[in-house]
Amino acid sequence: MGKLTGILVGLIALSASLAQGKVLEDLKQLDFAKESYDFVIVGGGIGGSTVASRLSENPRFNVLLIEAGPTNEGVIEIAVPAFFTRINNTYSWGHVTTPQTGLNNRSLAFNQARVLGGSSSHNGMVYTRGSSDDFDLWGKVSEDRSWSWENLFPYFLRNEKLVPPPGGRDASGQYDPQYHAIKNAEQSREIKFNLDVNSGKPSGLVWVQCTIGNGERCSAAVGALGGKVKERPNLTILLNTHATRVLPSKESRQLDIRTVEIVSVSSGKKTTVTAKKELIVSAGAFGTPYLLLNSGIGDKKELEDVKVKSIHHLPDVGKGLSDHLAFIVSWSANDVVRPVDTAAAFEEWQTNRTGPLTEISVHQLMFAHIPHDAPLFKEHRDPAAGPNSPHIEIVMLSVGPRIIASVGLLTPKSRGTVKIASNNPLDKPLIDLGYLTHPFDLLALKEGARIAKRWCEGSAYEGYITGFLGPDPDTLPEKEFDNALKAGAGTWWHPVGTASISPKGAKHGVLDPELKVKGVKGLRVVDASAIPYVPTAHTQAAVYVLAERASDLIKASW
Repeated sequence: MGKLTGILVGLIALSASLAQGKVLEDLKQLDFAKESYDFVIVGGGIGGSTVASRLSENPRFNVLLIEAGPTNEGVIEIAVPAFFTRINNTYSWGHVTTPQTGLNNRSLAFNQARVLGGSSSHNGMVYTRGSSDDFDLWGKVSEDRSWSWENLFPYFLRNEKLVPPPGGRDASGQYDPQYHAIKNAEQSREIKFNLDVNSGKPSGLVWVQCTIGNGERCSAAVGALGGKVKERPNLTILLNTHATRVLPSKESRQLDIRTVEIVSVSSGKKTTVTAKKELIVSAGAFGTPYLLLNSGIGDKKELEDVKVKSIHHLPDVGKGLSDHLAFIVSWSANDVVRPVDTAAAFEEWQTNRTGPLTEISVHQLMFAHIPHDAPLFKEHRDPAAGPNSPHIEIVMLSVGPRIIASVGLLTPKSRGTVKIASNNPLDKPLIDLGYLTHPFDLLALKEGARIAKRWCEGSAYEGYITGFLGPDPDTLPEKEFDNALKAGAGTWWHPVGTASISPKGAKHGVLDPELKVKGVKGLRVVDASAIPYVPTAHTQAAVYVLAERASDLIKASW
């Protein structure tokens, strides 16, 4: 596998011009008199797009997919891989966290997508499955071994298609000479070269694989809903429409929820739509608990405190949030990277979808284990899901005359919450990531800085790296280093766990192993909120595989 292999995630190959089909720009275009739907899906991100595509393969199923944001099509910043940092706030919810006690009470902007394709339309496109242990943990947590690496592996293969880098160049044996990384991995005892990050054993120096194909971003909106999928007469995609609450049926003795209240973004018009078979919530790790809480599904006491009538006491809704926190360490270097001529590169991209804009700036990643004899393990139990799960990910970049490394903690013990502040379903959620609220996480990030230091002390960097700029956990006073880390740390935007799966019949958790909301008929959740612990990976691959299996579970029910 060569550098920057593209992965088309989805069912249909990319097309320069995607068919429109029944894509509605506003709620007023929805004809309730003519249409009824077997399945109504809330949220057009990875989970919702994948499930909508799979269910609409059956012509007997009439499917409605509701997305709060606009279309992804025609947005250059979304389509050009290298422009992902330029995507403007039109396509984001604009979330800001509560003050983080573990980060010196800083509030962080949290970039969650509001566009068809969800975060796959504006993320960094890195595609890593994680370790086999991560998925085996799903099986342990749910007491359902069908959630396991072995059982889920065919679902990875179902929605992946490996394609070569754009332009037809030979990617074998390539590396970025400024990093000298392959040579360093040959000599390192700690971080060895790993040919395929997606083998289930991701540790080591790996080539980046990305959701890029034909020189363009391959989001869920492209991969799962592109080509002829949108032409299917049994699939309707409704854009620019907020879901505000899910509502119970008045006719049923058992709590039966198949109705969603929706509001037009442009006009404020409000109405409801009911699924004949199932309502599927795929609004993401923030949006799904937010929708459930606004509907009266959550901790009864907490709902009453904000004057929301409780219809179902399910205390763990919005709890158990975990995410990847990272901070920067840097080195001085004796070389300066020549900047890309963006205008010329964009002209090349427009002409034939080749050139530097078809790639992200990162070519390699490092996944590492904290040494088993590190002092922190005398105080804290190792949170890794198993021996294949690394603790630390390191992303290295050349920036002017410096090398910087973003050091991320993949196995955090800290947990956060998503709550609501009022009974107005259009108010912003209260998002508390809980960063560094468990002492293990700060100690683990220090070990991550030490791993990065040891890597850059390798002989392959002699004559190139000229000094460590820090912050240095080995020379700074402990309090000074801790404050530097807390002042500079930020998110990798990988939240999960706010509507977690758990064993059937267990009082804890939100979903049963079939992703059905506990104690409720007709309501299922398919998105990152169902994942019990953040995987040792960028989370999009895990959500794709979750959605693929969910689609089969739903089909088997009907």
